[in-house]
Amino acid sequence: MTSSRETTLSPVRKTTNAVMGGLILLATVVVVLPLILIFLYLLREGFASMFNLDFSKGFAGAFQNANLNFFTHVPAPEGEKGGGMLNAILGTLEMLALASVIGVGVGVAGGIFLAEYPKHPLMPTIRMISDVLGGIPAIVMGLVAYGLMVLTMGHFSGLAGALALGFLMIPIVVRTAEEVLKLVPQTVREAGLALGLPKWLVIMKIVLPAAAGGIITGIMLSLARVAGEAAPLLFTAFGNNQVSTDPLKPMSALPLEIFRGATSAYDENQRLAKAGALLLIAMIFVTSLLARRFSRLK
Repeated sequence: MTSSRETTLSPVRKTTNAVMGGLILLATVVVVLPLILIFLYLLREGFASMFNLDFSKGFAGAFQNANLNFFTHVPAPEGEKGGGMLNAILGTLEMLALASVIGVGVGVAGGIFLAEYPKHPLMPTIRMISDVLGGIPAIVMGLVAYGLMVLTMGHFSGLAGALALGFLMIPIVVRTAEEVLKLVPQTVREAGLALGLPKWLVIMKIVLPAAAGGIITGIMLSLARVAGEAAPLLFTAFGNNQVSTDPLKPMSALPLEIFRGATSAYDENQRLAKAGALLLIAMIFVTSLLARRFSRLK
């Protein structure tokens, strides 16, 4: 009886499985296809803009006027041809480095506290603050940094932009560090304590090294998350057409230049925006690959 029932329903189940599989595949294509098309568009337009290639002259002639001005020059005056995004590239790297000091330091400390001191009276408060920070829009973080630093100092600065980006990094690093530290076996901690080591030394010398791969992964992912944020930088770093490495002065960044170039009426500015967008995607892609690499560390 059971065998007959299974034989009767088998074609129906196979058909249902095939239909649902097709619907899942269709939904995946609908979601992924626009992203692929955007990436291919940026790859075509951005690569040519990045190296000043003109494929209208053919593949061989496209490289006649190729140059690296995008990486070595600052933006040209509005509407003029040439120029690059050296100021934005250096500004992005510097602000991300400063943001890491804030986001990594506070984030790892918060993750250690939540994972290693679960019965502390402040634990619910710290967790609530971390969850709230994770849900705050980036533009609000920019306004907070604007109130804390820009209004206080009286001018825009790269440090204010780094502070906003650091705030965005904190909840990601906290949650990742907490979850990774919880994966370290309790017996490892007990072994250290049995040797007479204080708890803080067990955490620093035994637990943290054991979870280093996962923590670094969280840091890399948080950097990839904030690298493309333009909204908080509009209120803080503001932008600078010249190369500026002084964090106390206005500073440019790739997201800012992409936003301004994409909304410009000049074709040259839009060309640089496409090249900047491709470079930013490449940076995020490399960061994600590094995160996957470090996630495999034992």
